[in-house]
Amino acid sequence: MSKFTNSLGFIFHPTARGKIRWAVFGILILAFFSGLLDYPAYYNKGVDALNSWAGFSLSHFYDKPFRLGLDLQGGTHLLYEADMSAIPAGDRASAIEGARDVIERRVNAFGIAEPVVQTNKSGEHYRIIVELAGVKDVNQAIKMIGETPLLEFKEQSDGATQQQLTVDQKKQLDDYNKDAKTRATQILRDSFKKGSVFADLAKEKSEDAATKDKGGDLGYIKADGVYADFYKKARISGEHTIYEELIQTAEGYNIIKVGDYKSEKEVKANHLLICYKGATRCEEDISKEDAKEKIEELKAKITANNFIQTVKDNSTEPGASTSGGDLGWFGAGAMVKPFEDAALALKTGQISDVVETEFGFHLIFKIDERYVPEFQVSQILVKTKTEKDYLPPADPWKYTGLTGKQLVKAQVQFDPNTNAPEVSLEFNDEGKKLFADITSRNVGKPVAIFLDGTPITTPTVQQAITEGKAVISGKYNIKEAKQLAQRLNAGALPVPVKLISQQTIGASLGNESIQRSLVAGFVGLFLVALFMLVYYRLPGLVSVIALLVYGALVLAIFKLIPVTLSLAGIAGFNLSVGMAVDANILIFERLKEELKTGKGLNVALTEAFHRAWTSIRDSNISSLITCVILIWFGSSIIKGFAITLAIGIIISMFSSITTSRVFLKLVTAWIPQDRHLWLWGRIKTRIDTNKN
Repeated sequence: MSKFTNSLGFIFHPTARGKIRWAVFGILILAFFSGLLDYPAYYNKGVDALNSWAGFSLSHFYDKPFRLGLDLQGGTHLLYEADMSAIPAGDRASAIEGARDVIERRVNAFGIAEPVVQTNKSGEHYRIIVELAGVKDVNQAIKMIGETPLLEFKEQSDGATQQQLTVDQKKQLDDYNKDAKTRATQILRDSFKKGSVFADLAKEKSEDAATKDKGGDLGYIKADGVYADFYKKARISGEHTIYEELIQTAEGYNIIKVGDYKSEKEVKANHLLICYKGATRCEEDISKEDAKEKIEELKAKITANNFIQTVKDNSTEPGASTSGGDLGWFGAGAMVKPFEDAALALKTGQISDVVETEFGFHLIFKIDERYVPEFQVSQILVKTKTEKDYLPPADPWKYTGLTGKQLVKAQVQFDPNTNAPEVSLEFNDEGKKLFADITSRNVGKPVAIFLDGTPITTPTVQQAITEGKAVISGKYNIKEAKQLAQRLNAGALPVPVKLISQQTIGASLGNESIQRSLVAGFVGLFLVALFMLVYYRLPGLVSVIALLVYGALVLAIFKLIPVTLSLAGIAGFNLSVGMAVDANILIFERLKEELKTGKGLNVALTEAFHRAWTSIRDSNISSLITCVILIWFGSSIIKGFAITLAIGIIISMFSSITTSRVFLKLVTAWIPQDRHLWLWGRIKTRIDTNKN
C-alpha cells in the first residue's frame, strides 16, 4: 500500500508546481464542458458522424437552449382593463391584485417561460399588463386569461363516479381498435411469408415491452398458467408452427409461434423443518448439533400416517402448525437444489432421509407426482385500448355546489387566544344553507377549497357551521393569510377583464437584435483583447484566456439557471465583461509597480494580487449592492439587466483572481526570474540603470 501511495504522490501530495498544474487542468476541464454546454452543435454533429461511420451509439451532449425574453424571441404584449363598477372602492386595490395573481398562475400553468404580469392604475382605470414570450397559441392564452376566477368548495368523494365516453371518444376508441386489428392481421400474414423470421418481426412490430427485445419469447407455458389461452392454441397448432388466427386478450391482438414441447415432472409434498441458530431465516436459539439430534429422533418415529401431525407439533417453519408443511406442486428449479433433488428422487408415499439445506434439516414426504406438458411460445402483441384509456382517473373530491358565487367576502383576522392570523369567510343566504349541509355531513373530515382547479387549502371540519361564517386556520403568517384572502376574494368578487390592446413582436426583430448584440459583443471583446495584448503583453494574453473562460462559464450558468436573456440582460453581460477586464488591469498595474521596485517576478506577482484584491473586492461589492437594489425595486427589464450583471460580476471575481493567477503562476515557471521581464510590461528602474 505504501508503494502504491508513493507512486501516486503527485496526486495525493503534489508539489507547489504540481498544485498549479492541477489547478490549470481543472480550469481547462471546467471551461471545456462550459463551452460544450454553451454550443454543443459541433460536438453533436461529430457524434452523429462517428455513430454513422463506426456504428457506435454515443449520446449527444446536453443541448439546452438559452431562454430568451419577449424582445428577442418574439411574443405577445396584452393590455387588459378591469371592470370595477361592481366592486366597492375600498376593495378595488385588493381585487385587482387578486386578479393579477390569478392571471399569473394561469399563464404559468400554460407553460409560458418567465411571463410578466403587472398592474397599473391610471385615474379610475385599473389595468393589467401581460407579456408572454414565445407563446405559440396566443388565442388560447387570451381565452385562459379572460376567464373569471373559479372558487369551489369540495368534499371527499365516497367512490369513483360512473363516467361515460362521449360520442367522439367512442368513435376514437372504435377507430383505434379497428386499426389495431388491421395491423395485427397484416403482421400475421407477414409471419407466414417465405424467409420471414418471427423473432425479427417481434422485435420490429410487437408492442409488448417485456418480450419485444427477446424476439417475443415467453419461455415455456403451462395449461394452468397466466398464458392458458396461448397453451390451448399451441396444443391445436402443434410444435414449430405459427397459429393461424389472431388471439384476442385484454391487452390486444396476439400472434403466437409454438416452439418445442416438453413434459416436466412435478411432485406434491409436505416437509418437516428443524432449523438452528445461524441458518437462513431461523429465529430459533438451538445449536446445529441439537437440531440434527432432534430431527434424527423424529425420523425414527415418523410415518406416512402421522407425518402431518408431527410437522404441526415440531416443525420450526412459520405457519407449519396450520399448513402441516404443505408445499403444493413444484418442479425442477422451484426449490433449493439439495431439497429438490431429494424430493424428485422419492417414490410416492415415501419419506426421505434427513436433508440439509441452508434453512436447516428437513424430512420430506412425497404425496404424489405428475408430468406437466409445456410449450415454448413466442408472441407478437398489437395493443388495443379500453374506455379507461379515455376516461380521466376518478376524482377524490366531489362537487358540492358551493362556489365563489355564494361567498360575500374573505378577510384576515386573528385568533383571540393565540393571536395567529386566520382567514374568515362569509356566505350569502344560499351559501349559508349549502355550507351548513356540507359541514354537517363532514364533521372530522376535510373540505377542500379549490381556486382555478387547484386546492389552496384543505381544512378539517371540527363541527357543523350553520350561521354562514367560517374560519380557515392553519400555520399561516400574515403575508400568507393576506394572500389567501386575496385569492378567495378574487374568486368571490369576479373582476371582469377586457382586452383593450394586443401587440405582437415578431421573431425577426428578436433575431436582428440578437445579431447586433453579438456583433457588438465580439467587436468589443476583440478591441479589449487587442488593447490588453499590446499594452500588457504576456499578462494581457493571460487575461484574454481568462476572459474566454469567464465568457464560457457565464453563458453556461445562464443556460443552467436558466436566466431569461433580454436585450437589457445581454447589455448587463457585456458590461460585466468590461468589469472583468478592469479587475485584471488593477492587478497588472500593481504588478508593474512592484517590478519597478526591483522585486523578483514571483514576489511581485504575489504582492500584486494581494494588494489589488481589496480594491477589486470593494468595487465589485458596491456593484453587487446596486444590482440587488435594481432587482428588488426595478421593473422586469431592469431586473434582467441587474441579474445578468450580478452573475457576471461574481464569475469575474473568480476569473480575475483565480484563473488569471493560476495561469500566470504557470507561466512564471517557464521564464527565468531576471530575463524577459519586458514581457511583463516592466520599465527600467534606477536599479537597472546603475547596473548598466
